[in-house]
Amino acid sequence: MIRLRPFVRYATLLLITLSPGLVLAQPCDPQFQSAGQQCGDQLNTITTAVPFLMISPDSRAGGMGDAGVAVSPDANAIHWNPSKLAFAENDGEFSMSYSPWLRNLVPDMSLAYLAGYKRLNNKRSAVGGSLRYFNLGSILFTDINGQTIRDFKPAEFAIDMVFAQKFSERFSGGIAIRYINSNLTGGLSVQGANSKAGQSVAADVSFFYRNDQMQMGDKDATFAFGMNISNIGAKMSYSETAVQNFIPINLRLGPSFKVDLDDYNSIAFNMDINKLLVPTPPVYLLDENGALIIDPVTGNYQVASGRDPDVGIVNGMIGSFADAPGNVSYDDDQNVVVESGSIFREEMREFNLAGGFEYWYAEQFAFRTGYFWEHYTKGNRKYFTLGAGVKYSIFTLDLSYLIANTQQSPLANTLRFTLGFKFDKAKKKPSDG
Repeated sequence: MIRLRPFVRYATLLLITLSPGLVLAQPCDPQFQSAGQQCGDQLNTITTAVPFLMISPDSRAGGMGDAGVAVSPDANAIHWNPSKLAFAENDGEFSMSYSPWLRNLVPDMSLAYLAGYKRLNNKRSAVGGSLRYFNLGSILFTDINGQTIRDFKPAEFAIDMVFAQKFSERFSGGIAIRYINSNLTGGLSVQGANSKAGQSVAADVSFFYRNDQMQMGDKDATFAFGMNISNIGAKMSYSETAVQNFIPINLRLGPSFKVDLDDYNSIAFNMDINKLLVPTPPVYLLDENGALIIDPVTGNYQVASGRDPDVGIVNGMIGSFADAPGNVSYDDDQNVVVESGSIFREEMREFNLAGGFEYWYAEQFAFRTGYFWEHYTKGNRKYFTLGAGVKYSIFTLDLSYLIANTQQSPLANTLRFTLGFKFDKAKKKPSDG
């Protein structure tokens, strides 16, 4: 038996990937009403393997509340929306980002991100690639007697290759292919099971629309809309016996609106809407003794409300729009009762919102701010962000700072840094559209 020295750095996520939690039907508690919540509302967060894929890697979007699906393209579009690269203004770009992670809890976690692209000679296509590396610090493995086995430094990484293509002067599409590796235990036996590094291959499918010929009064304006379905890929397992877990397949979409106030000043407003396209944990059925009931046919726990999450990738993506269990309780005869309207209400709560503002002076100095919101039953991430950027010749430097809106948030005071290098600006030709 191997023990892991307590490590808050990733303990919750490790337990999620190796042993997903269960949601059980609970009686309706009047205390919820006094707290201003719906009676019976239960925490029911959607959990996946490799959640690091959803962390905002760069400072620009990080300063705008983590909104980036439709902002003007740069190298970090590989994460937010690869199709934007077809509209890139430069022949190429390279960026490096770094963020100490969860520093309120641990001192040695960090996320590093490298990304770059190159426009092709036809000026309507672009290719790119990125590397994301998540360092989880150091973990001490001990046996049941507390004797040290060894130190281990768990890490996760993802490698992307992308292609973007203009279909018209205002519309483009893009795809990304991603290899994911998650090594959390170094192959040691955990709770009697031999562990291994989790691996998966995934793809992104994205689209981007931009109209830069709009007017707002006498001001030039640009409207853009982006959509990206990311991490469409195989489930991941960390042992030969563990149940395979979905990776964070995610739908991201939203608009951006930019106004050029004059020759030196411009402002842009951006919004992202996100939804995980993976099964919502159902509420499981209990017998009269409060024990979970196992289906003799499937061998899975019987579902009281919602859907069995043991489904395929496509089924899970489609079903994610209608699989919330709602608020479930039992009546006096031990019959399952689902609160009226609670299923639809929970489905709507699975959408989180990110909104941001960006101001540029003379295309050299930028100020950014934004807000991210997630319902308290689905993770309760709520925070403001601030950011700034500067351009000098071919260099750009951006930084962002996160201000948590909830008490004792592990995300509080998160800093991100991004350094970018731009190559020759693409010369416009009649064929560019």
